[in-house]
Amino acid sequence: MKNKRTRLQLIVELIKKNCIGSQDELARLLAARGHVVTQATLSRDLKILKTTKVATDMGNYMYIIPDGNNLQETMLSQGQTGITMGHSIGFVSLNFSGHCAIIKTRNGYASGLAYDIDMSHTPEILGTISGADTIFAMLREDVTREQARHIFARFIPINIEDNNGDSGPMRE
Repeated sequence: MKNKRTRLQLIVELIKKNCIGSQDELARLLAARGHVVTQATLSRDLKILKTTKVATDMGNYMYIIPDGNNLQETMLSQGQTGITMGHSIGFVSLNFSGHCAIIKTRNGYASGLAYDIDMSHTPEILGTISGADTIFAMLREDVTREQARHIFARFIPINIEDNNGDSGPMRE
């Protein structure tokens, strides 16, 4: 079991530090570090780690690991701020249209952030849909933009005091 734990930690490290586009490539990197694995084992490991394969800006694909772990998921479900707040989520912008919040991220970061938002079980957020770099979050009808910005400030580095026209109520 210790070998598996060490291997999983190494996979996380390799994926976070390299642009890995295939299981073969990952298997070669693991073998170079002394962890020879079969394709079936590697596939199970990637599933355990909840990896996702996303398109890069260059048109290739790469594995990413959502910024989630049991401690973070527990904190989010209890309404507490996430551990990886800020820079590692690749946040770009937050805008509103009607009862929908649109969050832009760097390519490949949206699904992990949407997962964190969904795991928070925040009643003001009805649900999220994510792509590679965009999240649509549907908000309850009675939620103002100011309230929404306070909620999203738990997950993304936004300046709540900066109203820039988006802090008014979303309803007429």
